[in-house]
Amino acid sequence: MAFISPLAVDSNGNTRQTGSLQQLGKDDFLQLLVAQMENQDPLEPMSNEESLAQLAQFSSLEQMNNIADGISQSNDLDFLQSQSLNNVMATSLVGKDAKASYSGVYYEPGNETTINYTMPSNADEVVFTIRDSAGSAVTTITQDSVKAGVNSFVWDGTNSFGNRVDEGYYYIEAAATLDGNSITPSLSLVGKVESVIYRDGTAYLTVGGTEIPLGDIEAVGEPGAFTGGNDDDSGNDDV
Repeated sequence: MAFISPLAVDSNGNTRQTGSLQQLGKDDFLQLLVAQMENQDPLEPMSNEESLAQLAQFSSLEQMNNIADGISQSNDLDFLQSQSLNNVMATSLVGKDAKASYSGVYYEPGNETTINYTMPSNADEVVFTIRDSAGSAVTTITQDSVKAGVNSFVWDGTNSFGNRVDEGYYYIEAAATLDGNSITPSLSLVGKVESVIYRDGTAYLTVGGTEIPLGDIEAVGEPGAFTGGNDDDSGNDDV
């Protein structure tokens, strides 16, 4: 690939930068070649060997640009195919049981959002901070005297002032204490995949009333695979 040098030599023989480095494209290369042929000395024209060498360079440059364009188009096609495959796979999960760990939920106006979480032990208090996509705290929800195991609460989509928030994805932070000691709740759940919803090309699975991005699903299996006494996960399909 050819470049225009941004360096110049002054009267003292020192080099200095005169501009930014610019990359020559195939059109620039062709214009230079044509200008060189138009302004060549008619008494000492460019030899056939020199002409062929420069044409070969131009051909190589064009081929490299075409290869780069082809790679870019191939990457775009791979992304679309992967997204389509994920969407098809998501619909096949309806009716199966799923295990998921997640960091947020999608809120849709008019609908309440169920947030499931797991406690490793009892807790005196569990505090949830819900944040918007910019990281700003929207509201804080507190639950007292929480038992160990799977728990849940319902967020009605209002902020700390009682106003409805906009539709979108909201992040959840959880902290808990027992006798003054910190405990870390886990935003995780096991439940039946009830439906699939697509938003902006992303598939969300509704599990136990909670909308979870497909990428947050850890494993899926037949109904009862994670409950009902079946502890063998070997037959599950990992996502």
